[in-house]
Amino acid sequence: MTQMRRRFAAFTAALVMSVGSGAVASPAFADPRETEKSPTAQGYGGAVSTVDPEASAAALRVLREGGNAADAAVAAAATLGVTEPYSAGIGGGGYFLFYDADTGEIGTIDGRETAPAAMPHDAFIDPGTGEPYRFTPELVTSGVSVGVPGTPATWERALDRWGTLGLGEALKPAIKVANRGFVVDETFRQQTLDNEHRFEAFTSTSDLFLPDGDAPAVGSVFKNHDLAKTYRLLAKHGTEAFYEGPLAEEIADTVQDPPKTKDTTLPVPVGFMTAEDLADYRALDQEPAHAEYRGFDVYGMAPSSSGGTTVGETLNILDTFNLTEMAVPGALHHYLEASALAFADRGKYVGDPAFVDVPTGALTDPLFGKERACQIDPEQAAGKPVDPGDVSEYDGVCPATAAAPAEEKDTENISTTNLTVADQWGNVVEYTLTIEQTGGSGIVVPDRGFLLNNELTDFSTVYDLEDPNRIEPEKRPRSSMSPTIILEDGEPFLALGSPGGSTIITTVVQTILNRVDLEMTTPEAIAAPRASQRNTASVTAEPEFIDAYGSQLEEYGHKLTPAGDAFTSAAEIGAATAIEFMSDGSMVAAAEPARRGGGSALVLEPSR
Repeated sequence: MTQMRRRFAAFTAALVMSVGSGAVASPAFADPRETEKSPTAQGYGGAVSTVDPEASAAALRVLREGGNAADAAVAAAATLGVTEPYSAGIGGGGYFLFYDADTGEIGTIDGRETAPAAMPHDAFIDPGTGEPYRFTPELVTSGVSVGVPGTPATWERALDRWGTLGLGEALKPAIKVANRGFVVDETFRQQTLDNEHRFEAFTSTSDLFLPDGDAPAVGSVFKNHDLAKTYRLLAKHGTEAFYEGPLAEEIADTVQDPPKTKDTTLPVPVGFMTAEDLADYRALDQEPAHAEYRGFDVYGMAPSSSGGTTVGETLNILDTFNLTEMAVPGALHHYLEASALAFADRGKYVGDPAFVDVPTGALTDPLFGKERACQIDPEQAAGKPVDPGDVSEYDGVCPATAAAPAEEKDTENISTTNLTVADQWGNVVEYTLTIEQTGGSGIVVPDRGFLLNNELTDFSTVYDLEDPNRIEPEKRPRSSMSPTIILEDGEPFLALGSPGGSTIITTVVQTILNRVDLEMTTPEAIAAPRASQRNTASVTAEPEFIDAYGSQLEEYGHKLTPAGDAFTSAAEIGAATAIEFMSDGSMVAAAEPARRGGGSALVLEPSR
């Protein structure tokens, strides 16, 4: 990275001189609004895939000017905070994976939100009734659901570890987009309407996202000058301006005293966050979770995310079967059964490792996966939920011993966003970031232009000493975010990730299954219909999946129910992004062709 920093210093200095302190943008970033989306691109010199054309264009612009994958990823993420404000932003958190081409190693940053230091164990219990708050819309629309944000700290840490730009330069494309606005599409309008009741509960939110009492019209230009101002503050002073000082005080005040409208009927339970909680926040450097699959090395996030361990365990289970020789319904049956087994272990064992002794080594041990595979009947689906495995005693031999089941209710919501970036030097970033459900807590920090997360709803609602995901002060709630980088002989083969709450894990596994075992191309693997088995009585599936495989999987005993929930009108699972690295040196960037309005894949040089 040192050599690249020197190479990029001239560009950075010129950029700063041409823009000046606190300015919005520079000629290097002067271009028209980006609205065109292409879900697939192949070429050389760098690639990016996101759900949004403005974000992809921002990343590509940084790559074109000599920045590396870390620089471009932060630029794209900041731009998503403008154009995808209901899925991500500086009011949330996430997980960042980086493949360093110089060392051949993968590093990760845990930027997950944390519970405030004063968070009580009964925070989700209504004191008026003694019962848990109703999950939606009461608990998710609250100050008590807001965790200490980790996204700004993640950006600064990623740039410090691997980047060539400072935070100020990386934020410039996003500042430009926030000021000159982006074109509203059907997805943005529909997501606003899906949250209308919640957004109307807060003066700051309704002023920003419901001007004149309605969601922005499709084709209109949406500007966020308050967010541009906030980004300029961070560009000038770094993340210290977020975690300390007036902005930190304003965030804490907003959590403790949400700006409710006079006529809202929502109770909006207040939260416990203080300015000291913000000042104490740290993004954590971590070793990645690791598994092997069909000769590939699969790297993901270690806990506090459950993504790396659960993806890894599912693949270890599947690795014991020759799926390529099976008919597609048979391979899908094994995928669904392996997912259920891994989710049983996730619920039993995975939480924040600062508070829980997580058996990460056992969960990602191929021998444990082999033993768990004993539970799969090739002809018949097991009754759900299945029991977790015993991590204290396993030898890979059937029959396997079981552990006592865990009481778990999945409360993760389906929003979030993901991006994938690669540069000309071979560095790769996979980054998943979120504010939890679509619209987060629903609370915009007044005059600051960003929504606060509702990530603390990822904790179990009722406190239980046996539950690894129980509420604790300063703890990180368990996440399913699963940014994944796959190496072949030490070199990048595929990087991928997705939003989707707990379906993130199954989306990543199914995409790998599609690409590696069912021999689809990466664009085909992403576009294929999805299903998700998370150790529940029925399989959540997209309508297209039910049409294609429902009757055949029902013969195995699987019960399929259509995707969709109370938080969104969409009946879809995930919105993946990926880059595959080809043997000729080219890169195939792939995004969704249809889900969430389709994504945007770009390459630096389409041909040579």
